[in-house]
Amino acid sequence: MNTRTPPPLIVHVIYRLGIGGLENGLVNLINQLPPDAYRHSVICLKDSTSFKQRLTRSDIDIYHLNKKEGQDWGSFIRFYKLLKQLNPALVHTRNLATIEYQVPAWLAGVRHRVHGEHGWDVFDPDGNNIKYQGVRRLLKPLIQHFIPLSKHLECYLTEKILVPSQKITRICNGVDTRIFYPLTGNKAPLAGCPFSFSQDEIVLGTVGRLHGVKDQLTLVKAFIWICRNDPKLKNKLRLLIIGDGPLKAQAVQLLTENGLTDIAWLPGERSDIAEIMRRLDIFILPSQAEGISNTILEAMATALPVVATQVGGNPELVIAGETGSLIAAGDAESMAQKVLDYVYKPDMRRLHGQNGYHLVLNQFSLSRMVGQYKAVYDSLIMPKSAT
Repeated sequence: MNTRTPPPLIVHVIYRLGIGGLENGLVNLINQLPPDAYRHSVICLKDSTSFKQRLTRSDIDIYHLNKKEGQDWGSFIRFYKLLKQLNPALVHTRNLATIEYQVPAWLAGVRHRVHGEHGWDVFDPDGNNIKYQGVRRLLKPLIQHFIPLSKHLECYLTEKILVPSQKITRICNGVDTRIFYPLTGNKAPLAGCPFSFSQDEIVLGTVGRLHGVKDQLTLVKAFIWICRNDPKLKNKLRLLIIGDGPLKAQAVQLLTENGLTDIAWLPGERSDIAEIMRRLDIFILPSQAEGISNTILEAMATALPVVATQVGGNPELVIAGETGSLIAAGDAESMAQKVLDYVYKPDMRRLHGQNGYHLVLNQFSLSRMVGQYKAVYDSLIMPKSAT
């Protein structure tokens, strides 16, 4: 008879399991943590999408609270009952949307509670919202450990939320270099894409939700500025914007008004992001706020130079003049000028791409990220004599 005690259960709490950097990081973490170390369940305040199919372990249960908009007190009760049923060793909430669920976790008797800060949304792009700071301070005593993804977020926790440094472990995202790696050979056609990807084309692109804080409209405006001020490039440049959301219609309208829809492709969500990355020549991230961007890391792992806004954790990834360029958020003309630098300086484009690739290999590996999370979980869950 097998009497072996099953590994401790970690319950991960997120708003929704769909396409996004936070969700991608969670899936990578669960897939890569040793199965004999921890079991996992995911509780979504809302629901999940086909993105959950990226979980490679067959023993992961996903639960939906189907939270109503606004303050849904019933979701707290459902969450409490679910935790009593699951009896996890640790609950790990992520971002402001889930932090209040630390209260029912505490009431349910969950011994170990962790909270991750991955970045802010459009309502608080700089972390200056007093109400949101107050919520975090109020719940701080219930949380045993905080995990910010960037130095910027770590400083926010220590300086504005007044979290003691010994309760914080900064863990940057890691990128799976088995999936994201540089192109070898010529670019092949891409299913559904109208572009030929010939050697004469230079392809600019971004990946992400087309929503507020991601600000893809600034990229569209920069593309329009380039085509107006350097018309001959209309025969050479191509724009890819991958993702879906409310900004897509506005982006398409701007491109249509400027007669550029034939050299831009906005297909919505795609599952072949790594293949798309290998078709790009320059990656651009126009966000108004970021934690540590998965897409920047994926672009660097693909040996692409990066033009990004100087917000959040972006300067921790993009070394200006070495792996890419940094600009102020919302500055379409500066973005256009940085893109033009790479268009007209192919040697610099290749050099910065290679520098970024080596930086990812040395500092942002997936195995390093997983090891750091495991160390935090071990330090809380495992008896001191066993660690």
